[in-house]
Amino acid sequence: MTGAKSVGRHKHRDATLILIAYRHGFRVSELVSLRWDQVDLKQGKLHVNRLKNGSPSVHPLRGPEIRALRRLQRDYQHSPYVFSTERKGPLTTSTVRKLITRAGNNAGLPFPVHPHMLRHACGYKLANEGQDTRAIQHYLGHRNITHTCRYTDLATNRFENFWRD
Repeated sequence: MTGAKSVGRHKHRDATLILIAYRHGFRVSELVSLRWDQVDLKQGKLHVNRLKNGSPSVHPLRGPEIRALRRLQRDYQHSPYVFSTERKGPLTTSTVRKLITRAGNNAGLPFPVHPHMLRHACGYKLANEGQDTRAIQHYLGHRNITHTCRYTDLATNRFENFWRD
């Protein structure tokens, strides 16, 4: 795993949690309720159940995610939850908030960090890559597209393909 240096005995779990939260735009409550029966490592698919009346979807898993999840599955066997405690229960939302705040501090970021920033970062990245607004809406599970438009409104390249000769 690349990026900020993780600390503690659960550093791989914590780094994987941050990667999955960012890549799939998870809310913290969706992240802590993620179960292994939603993960298909053979097919490279993640079945995402959104909260807040969001739309469920199936996301692709890429190589770094698959490798990290396989290792996590080996390290935390016998837990139904992807991100679990040593007692095999799910992490709490409070624990995840503290973990991500600590990661931001360890990375030397000059501002406070919270988990929802990873969800926003996912939306902004997809918009800046030129992904379709409707596709981003479904990826993030937004019922209302106005919640998705915030990402495309600030995309620096949104007019690049206009009026090509």
